Amino acid sequence: MKNSPLYKGSLSTIVLKLLEENSRMYGYEITQKVKELTAGELNITEGALYPSLHKLEADGLLQAEMVHIGNRMRKYYRLTETGKKETADRLYELKAFIEQMQLILNTNLTNPQGI
Repeated sequence: MKNSPLYKGSLSTIVLKLLEENSRMYGYEITQKVKELTAGELNITEGALYPSLHKLEADGLLQAEMVHIGNRMRKYYRLTETGKKETADRLYELKAFIEQMQLILNTNLTNPQGI
């Protein structure tokens, strides 16, 4: 299920959830954390991630901070107060959606083969 449309449509929610759990992160760190958490099944490209980060920032959900690391600058992102509320709302909606899909499909999503 590598990079399916289901994942792509959830990218901003994934970013918000990671920032909720990790306080602040930079772009490459986000891509690596997703790869780690999904055992390499999901690879977020920079071309997908950075537009999402910029939109979340423009929407007031993220705040960016430039930090000097060694001889270069690194841009860290963190949730704003509005972003924290939006994260909670999206996670609640996602949980409800998954529960409804389980009812519709009459399946156990933790064991998709029915084994």
